[in-house]
Amino acid sequence: MSLVVPIRQEEGVVRWIFTMVICLSLLLMSCGDTIDSGASDENGTTVEEKPEWDTSGYIMFCPCMGRFGNQAEHYIGAMAFAKAIDRTLVLPPFRTYKNVPISDWFQVKPLQDFHKSITMEDFMKYFGEDKWPPGKRKGYCWLPSNSEAKCEMKNGNPFGPFWNGFNIDFDDYVRFDMSNQADITNKERMGWMKQQWDEKFPASEHPVIAFRGAPASFPMVPGNRQIHKYFKWNPSLFAEAEDEIARLFHGEKFVGIHLRTGKDWVSSCTHAVGSRSFMASTQCLPHGELVYQEMCYPTAEAIVELTTEAVKKYEAQHLYIATDQLSYSNELSQALKPLGVKVHHLDPHLPQMDLMILGQADFFIGNCVSSFTSFVKRERDANGKPSGFWGFPL
Repeated sequence: MSLVVPIRQEEGVVRWIFTMVICLSLLLMSCGDTIDSGASDENGTTVEEKPEWDTSGYIMFCPCMGRFGNQAEHYIGAMAFAKAIDRTLVLPPFRTYKNVPISDWFQVKPLQDFHKSITMEDFMKYFGEDKWPPGKRKGYCWLPSNSEAKCEMKNGNPFGPFWNGFNIDFDDYVRFDMSNQADITNKERMGWMKQQWDEKFPASEHPVIAFRGAPASFPMVPGNRQIHKYFKWNPSLFAEAEDEIARLFHGEKFVGIHLRTGKDWVSSCTHAVGSRSFMASTQCLPHGELVYQEMCYPTAEAIVELTTEAVKKYEAQHLYIATDQLSYSNELSQALKPLGVKVHHLDPHLPQMDLMILGQADFFIGNCVSSFTSFVKRERDANGKPSGFWGFPL
């Protein structure tokens, strides 16, 4: 006679639980990349984790010089400086008539791939009260050692409105006269700068160095131009530009040009001619050659001639014009009409739209002295796209 021993109910429950645990473990292992890594509260809502404080210190600055093109060059210089002294860079908003968070225009993650950084909004959210609280905030100003000038972090516009946007007041001020202009291609100088700043301003005593302006030069250091490849457009914003490109050009080739023709530029070029370095001129005159009139403010005839040559060479069916004032669209339309080329000029409310469209052109011609052109040229260089300048052979 065979004996059948029944399994007790308790044993069945235990085995069932054990089986479920094994299955759940296997499931998590197979799809762990899709599971949210954030913690959850009692309601099951994902809670964002607070970033760790960097004991090496932070760099903060106001991009308060000029318009977008100038600010972008200062941004790149600040990134090089932060890397040189190995501090986390606090990414400030760009300054228009208001503070525009960098994440509105660019992706943050690629910038962090170059060097450790945190947006200013996140820094103030997570560290503004406990790590850099009111009452212990210092402003840092570059001033010559024999200067009697005061460190005025918030004096004037846009300095005051920029810091006020984060409810930041300064309780003390620090003067310095050391260099804060880094070049990532000069490793020896990068190491020297770190040693100097660590000795003068150790992170234990100066955890946050908030500069009045950017720790960078203008024009930018040529060696830092390669940093631009870490600036990737916000996908939603770039999608708008792609829609415009599809609507205007229908998948056909186009040449993009940038013209600086405003009254202020006439005055700027008067001062620029004969200089060895003026604004962004080093992008086409890297060896200190003299700036000349045709490259700064070309005639309408010169613009039509070079544009026509470019359209023919690249077999383009469209021309896109970005300008601050005069577009010469009538002159260009008449000259290109026999070639069947359509001329477009959007004049968008957001200048970044022009930048994105110019960056995608089959060929681009820009103003060598302009930092707006310099932004486009750096982006195109990073993506292997050809470019030229007014006043230079095609």
